[in-house]
Amino acid sequence: MSMSKAATARVARRIATAAAYGGGGIGLVGGAAVGLLFTEVAIAKRRVGGSDDVPPVADGLYGAAYARYGMVPHAHGRPPARPLLLAVLGDSTAAGQGVHRPRQTPGALLASALAAVAERPVELRNVALPGAQSDDLERQVTMLLSERDGAYPPDVCVIMIGANDVTHRMPPARSVRLLSDAVARLRTAGCEVVVGTCPDLGTIEPVTQPLRWIARRMSRQLAAAQTIAVVEEGGRTVSLGDLLGPEFLANPRELFGPDRYHPSAEGYATAAMAILPTMCAALGLWPTEDERPDATRREGILPVARAAAEAAAEGGTEVTSVRGPWALLKHRRRRRLPPAEEREPASHADAAR
Repeated sequence: MSMSKAATARVARRIATAAAYGGGGIGLVGGAAVGLLFTEVAIAKRRVGGSDDVPPVADGLYGAAYARYGMVPHAHGRPPARPLLLAVLGDSTAAGQGVHRPRQTPGALLASALAAVAERPVELRNVALPGAQSDDLERQVTMLLSERDGAYPPDVCVIMIGANDVTHRMPPARSVRLLSDAVARLRTAGCEVVVGTCPDLGTIEPVTQPLRWIARRMSRQLAAAQTIAVVEEGGRTVSLGDLLGPEFLANPRELFGPDRYHPSAEGYATAAMAILPTMCAALGLWPTEDERPDATRREGILPVARAAAEAAAEGGTEVTSVRGPWALLKHRRRRRLPPAEEREPASHADAAR
């Protein structure tokens, strides 16, 4: 492991440990850099357009064509399958801010793809809030679980959070503790949990050095700490930072939306393709032979902190618990998403056309 990854692993473990024991003051950069950082942030804010657009509502039933199979009892007298319930929590990226059609949001992309893989209808419920920080996750989880009171809980929850924690200077240990608490509640309720960790804020196009370097470092260290905490609570993580980083830098006009901050439809599709295999694996829908580490793809069973640092440095990397202090590092092959016409919720299909 390179020195930079080793340093990321050490810092991430310190943050995760502080989060577990109630600490909140561990910083990600030295005090001398703080003044310069916030000066650059102020300049970047004037350059980045931002967006107050309300994300399109994509909640509804996907894969409705598979519903007819649910009307036929399964073999051996088992009851017909109900729709899978996918919940999405987090910030503006989870909500799909920056696009204008329901089918372009990450929730719709994941719901339609999951329906195709499972050959089963999928109900999408998105409670993400633009501008949310990790301290809003408690409200989102409570809303989600209270809605399901007396009914089955979500089968899988996808959380995308962290960028606003960095930009609003939330102490990283507190950020990680809040995420860990949310994952623990969802796991206790019986949900599988997949977290898309903090994106690489150094990829925002108008951001210049030295803020770009500082933002990248802060983002990766928080992403690694998030990974440790989530895996220790029984969830899985997928690194989004480096996955989107080089692609955003190389194709800013294609992968950033009009506000030059949030992803475009193509950017959200890139993130969804990275999360989909992990989400399917969590639900037991991925081939079992793919669960074994493949050394030729640089996969393996590593100490959790090391796996977290490796994942933070390479996007699209999954980390999941194996046993004790060990985690499985996977580079899953991405699957193509369904055509656009299959990505409309049944309840909104007519209105969105």
